[in-house]
This record gives sequence, structure tokens and C-alpha cells, in this order.
Amino acid sequence: MMSYGAWIAKRKVEDVLLSPFILLGRLIARVKPLDREYRVFFFFPFYHTGGAEKVHAQIAAAAGGPDCILFFTRKSQNDTFLQAFRESGCVIRDVSRYTDNKLIYFVNFIWRGILSGYINAQKKAPVVFHGHSNIAYKTAPWIRKGIRQVDLVHSLNTFSMIRVPFIPFYHETVLISQVKRQAHIELYRKLRVPESFIGRLRHIDNAVALPERDYAGKPEGTFTVLFSGRPGPEKRLPLFLRIAERMHSESPDIRFRVMGAAAGDVAGPVPANVELLGNKTDPEEIQSIYWNSHVLLLTSETEGMPLVVPEAMGNGCAIVATPVGDLPLHIRPGEQGYLFTSIDDEERIIEEGARYITGLLRHPGRRHQIGADNIRYARDHFSLPAFTEAYRSLLSTDNSES
Repeated sequence: MMSYGAWIAKRKVEDVLLSPFILLGRLIARVKPLDREYRVFFFFPFYHTGGAEKVHAQIAAAAGGPDCILFFTRKSQNDTFLQAFRESGCVIRDVSRYTDNKLIYFVNFIWRGILSGYINAQKKAPVVFHGHSNIAYKTAPWIRKGIRQVDLVHSLNTFSMIRVPFIPFYHETVLISQVKRQAHIELYRKLRVPESFIGRLRHIDNAVALPERDYAGKPEGTFTVLFSGRPGPEKRLPLFLRIAERMHSESPDIRFRVMGAAAGDVAGPVPANVELLGNKTDPEEIQSIYWNSHVLLLTSETEGMPLVVPEAMGNGCAIVATPVGDLPLHIRPGEQGYLFTSIDDEERIIEEGARYITGLLRHPGRRHQIGADNIRYARDHFSLPAFTEAYRSLLSTDNSES
């Protein structure tokens, strides 16, 4: 593994090679400047279905407005959260056809000059917020020092290494998970990153807007186990389906539902007791699906703090999940639900999943107590007002350098 010093040296060499493209981009930005001044420049990759995208839309809503501009830098698969981003009031620019096109990849280099040119030309120093956008990291060195840059890290993943050469340019780094913050501290020390940068790692909890719920009004209906999320490999939807298949012979009356995936997203046959709901965008319909479910089954291999958990808790669901990210801090076995004893042993997860779900089915009193407690827990721990205030303060230009 390369040391921090080696990453910095490599980046500096690349900067020299890229400088002609940056200068061309700066010239383009000068010839065709932005139409007005902006307080915050947001960079996000997508607006399609995903927990990260929902968080990004919430951040834009919390700290954005008509004096902010938001760039999407990768091609989205659908427009699930596009309207939510629009409702933030930010000016939206989707530049993905230029910055996410391998056939003309050199244009990506030029856009680093264009974007930095736009930002550097602002008369009053704005704040720049990077949310898992590859090109945003690679634009960071070209932004003048007097401009405050902040980045967001959801988990310990490929971006944790992509961002290493650009650590010096970030005044603060937000992590949504306390566990992942500690993991990044360990990574920094392993790479020999200067200790002063560790102090820039800041934790802000995710939050959700929850409807007012009273568990006494929760529908009984068919006992339902829900998977909620996009069908990405780290979510391990096939593992959820294997648990459902295992349960079909033992408890055929249990219904398993998948919100966020359709038939085309599943390789192979779908068990008879599984209903694929596809992608849902209407907030009321989403809340109704949670409200009519009894268990959220989360089979992820890795997470930070997934929004689906507080959403399900706020709708009175018990949580059965892998012990990833911050979930062990919030899921106390027997109180909020159950955690598997392994992340990697799929056979053990299937065995335990079947046992936990059967126990919740056969002991409705326990299930009702967990559901009622989870509604209170979500309300107490995942406050949207606290989230909003944290990001407004973080992205205030009053914190910027002159």
C-alpha cells in the first residue's frame, strides 16, 4: 500500500501533466462565465435511487437555496431524487455528458479547469461541498486556497483511497458513521497521514423525515419482511432471496417484499413468496410500504449508517441486519431487533435470519414491543432539524476564510 507521501508525489506529477488542460478550461470559464455569484458549490455524482443520493438531497435542502449551484458529474440511472434536488432551490447543472464519457475522457481534464475557473472567479469566497464525486476531488487542487472545501464520506470504500492525495485541500471531512470515522483514523495512521488532518474528520448523523406514527394503529395484515434499497452488490439482494426461499417451506404465510428492485435486477428465479415492488419515488407510498411491513431485513456487506434503518424504525418495524457500520450502536439485540453474528458467513446469516424472523412471527408481543420502542427511538435519535442545523452551520460562508 502506497504511503501518503507517495500519493502526494504522484498527484504533483499528474498536476504538471494536466496543467495545459486546466489552463484551457480556465480560459473557457473566463469566456463563458457563470451568470451570477454563488454562495455554495455542490458536487454530487447522481440523482438516481440510493441512500447516498437521498442524503445528498437532504444536504442540498438544508444548506442550499437560489444562491447555490449544484453539479451532477455522473450519469444517473433514473430520476428518483431529481425533483428533491430541484426543491432545494439550487441552480442545477448536469455535466455528466462531458465528465462521465470514456470516449472523450480528456474532456474531463478540461472540466477540472472550467469548474475551478468558475469557483475562483467568485468575488466573495464560496464554500465548496464534495459528495463522492470523483471529478470534484480531482478539481480540488486547482481551487484557490482562500476558498473553503468540505467533503462527505459515507463509508470506508474506494473513495477512501481516491481522496488520499487530496486530503490537504479539505478544511473538514464529514463522516455519517462513527465507526467509519474511526476506520478512517486508522487508515490515516497506516498511510502516515499527518496527525493534524485527523482533527478535520467530523461526524454528523444522518436523519430522516418521519411521519407521525402511533404503533397502536399499525396494520397487522400479512406478516411481511422487507428489503429496501438498490440492488447493488454490497446490498446482497441474492442473500435476502435465499433467506426468503428457506422460509417458504417452513412458514409459507410470510410475505417477503423488495422495494428498489424489479425482475430485471434479479439473476435467476425469484422465490414464490417474494414480491418485487420495483423502484418507488412517491414518499407517501414509500412510507405506506414501511408501515405495512413488520421486519426490515438488511443483508448488506458494508454500510455507514443506512437511512432505510431509521425509516423502518420510524414505521414500527423490527430490524434484522448484519452488524455493519453504525448499526451495532443503534440495534440492541432484543430491543430494536437482532444483529447477525457474522458479516461474511452467508450460511450462518441464512440460518440466523430464519430463526430471528420465525421468533418475531411466533411472538407477536415481543414484535409489538420492539416496533413501539423503535418509533420512539427513531424520533429521538434521527432528528431532521438537528441534521439541518449541522449542515447549515458547516456550509455557512461565515466560516470561510477571507
